[in-house]
Amino acid sequence: MYPDHTRAPAQRVVEVHHSTPLPPAVPVQPNAVPAVASIVLPDGRVVTGYAVNPAQPEPVAPKPAVSRTAVNVALGGVGFLAVCGGLILLTSFIAALTAFITQLIILAAVIFGGWIAVQIFSASGHRGGGTTVNIRKATFKRNHFHG
Repeated sequence: MYPDHTRAPAQRVVEVHHSTPLPPAVPVQPNAVPAVASIVLPDGRVVTGYAVNPAQPEPVAPKPAVSRTAVNVALGGVGFLAVCGGLILLTSFIAALTAFITQLIILAAVIFGGWIAVQIFSASGHRGGGTTVNIRKATFKRNHFHG
């Protein structure tokens, strides 16, 4: 070997670069190998690589004839009507129950009042604890009773 301060006159330094494969930007089918393309630049250099197809935009889905918001509002209205129908039935039931209870109370008052009337006006005579007052002439003077 040559010492550090001297070199062989005709020796050149050669740099070796190993290519590193890049992952494809577009998924490739396992059986299909993309074509290799070479381009010559204006200064004479040659660039070689895989041809990449430009990305295609995704197709736009057609809009439905009726918006989803309108469908949701309509379904909410149907649900609200169903609830209102149930509430109308519930209020009708409560009103009928209230009328029935009211009629039972009135019936009980009529029966109890009739029983009291029969007890008061019965022809069975006097019972031992009552007091009879006969008023023939009575006058009221200055809100006082004088008999």
